[in-house]
Amino acid sequence: MIRETKETKIEITDSDKNDIETGDLILNHMLNTLFFYMNRPVKIRGKFDLKHHLWEDAGITIGLFLNPSDKKIARFGTSIMPMDDSLIMVSLDISRPYINFNVNFNNEEGFELLVLREFLWGLARTMNMTMHVIKLNGENPHHITENIFKCLGSALRQALEVSEELKSTKGVL
Repeated sequence: MIRETKETKIEITDSDKNDIETGDLILNHMLNTLFFYMNRPVKIRGKFDLKHHLWEDAGITIGLFLNPSDKKIARFGTSIMPMDDSLIMVSLDISRPYINFNVNFNNEEGFELLVLREFLWGLARTMNMTMHVIKLNGENPHHITENIFKCLGSALRQALEVSEELKSTKGVL
């Protein structure tokens, strides 16, 4: 999967181990965490003009890459995890785009709330996914951000599991 705009170029493919190089060390770390907890190794390469564009377009590209072609998936996933001072909940429904982002922290050390939200919203709208990301506790921006990616990976692993039936009372997602 390749997504190229005037602002970014992002390539993602399945791999036998995580090999992630976006040009942003924090995003590399977070994507390694995400795909580790999904149990799905990938190779990602990225080029960008602005950090904001990279994070948003990474979310969009990953959403395109993960979007299930077979709609017979578990559909729902929820994860609540502690990581040091942080306690995060991520809950997903792959059916329609929406994000509830109830997270706050003081930006520091390159960890920025705005780019984090843009990544998540790019992913949610591209995958047609309702996503609730709630910080239950935490002060350290690194711990909060990394824990969000851990929970997201775990919840996506659950939601994307193959199912024998379409999980919808309407008959469609």
